[in-house]
Amino acid sequence: MRASVYRGPNDLRTETLPVPRTGAGDLLVKVSTCGVCPTDIKKIQYGTVTPPRVFGHETSGTVVRVGARVRGFSVGDRVALHHHIPCLDCHFCRHRAFAQCETYKRTGITAGFEPSGGGFSEYVRVMPFVLPGVVKIPSKNSFEEGAMLEPVNTVLKAVRRLNLLPGDVVLVAGQGPIGLMFTRLLQIQGVRVIATDLLASRLKLARRFGARWTHLVPGDGLSQLVSRASRGLGLDAAIIAVPSDAVALEAQALLRGGGQLMLFAHTKRGDVFKLDPASVCVDEKDFLGSYSADFTLQKEVARLVFSRRLDVRPLITHRFALDQTSTAVALAARPTEDALKILVTPGSC
Repeated sequence: MRASVYRGPNDLRTETLPVPRTGAGDLLVKVSTCGVCPTDIKKIQYGTVTPPRVFGHETSGTVVRVGARVRGFSVGDRVALHHHIPCLDCHFCRHRAFAQCETYKRTGITAGFEPSGGGFSEYVRVMPFVLPGVVKIPSKNSFEEGAMLEPVNTVLKAVRRLNLLPGDVVLVAGQGPIGLMFTRLLQIQGVRVIATDLLASRLKLARRFGARWTHLVPGDGLSQLVSRASRGLGLDAAIIAVPSDAVALEAQALLRGGGQLMLFAHTKRGDVFKLDPASVCVDEKDFLGSYSADFTLQKEVARLVFSRRLDVRPLITHRFALDQTSTAVALAARPTEDALKILVTPGSC
């Protein structure tokens, strides 16, 4: 089979690999679609993990082999995959900090080498411990919608970490694919969203996804907009879906006492974030983050996406063949004005 193999920083090569061997507890899935995730982009660009690997974890495809001990799946099933599953029993899991669980940190899907998702390939092996996260795709829905379950899950997990009530005012900074998902899921929850972005075209889409107000940055007037929208109280929460310290600090200043600041895009280690600790201690402004997905939300995520209550189709703007994976990653890392969600489509080759 063909796969896009990570050989070092910014070095992806289309190579021929053996189709993964599967055991009695595994599935073999022919990949149709895999989304390009910012987490993988950072690993590829900064070389934070050792090569060789095959990345890609927002994956959907067709079951082509079912292990003898596997129940509930058949050859021909169209499925969306989920590469991390927690043990649900350790100290971290009992505190619902699933992404810190050692079992969760194991990747259960591979196309070869160290398991790393494998979706940038033609076939993947799905290991037994992640089978509970595999979701069948209804006949009316596309593989592309299936591939979007994992990123939607990460967003819903973050929303659930916030203490929000219907009618609250929340800032979503950044209206890329992730920010737009936040905007829609918050709107479904009855929250009033202020959406900000550098691009007017994205703000237009944010209004379609449920934003009550939009603000183009850079530009003056955000504090006045927040004051007007919140009747002078300030933001109930701010979600930072862009890796910008300046944006986070501005949003933190606009929170009401007892408000919450959620970092979602600050995943690069080593940066220093300067924060007035009295704003946390005296003003009781919560400072929190959210990382990766929550397996226990998978069924709810599937209902949201497959019912199209959260319609992910308008988010998908570019599709690349497997041998163009490096181009797909480059575009996702530095998107043009018309670029939102980027997909690699081995199944179309």
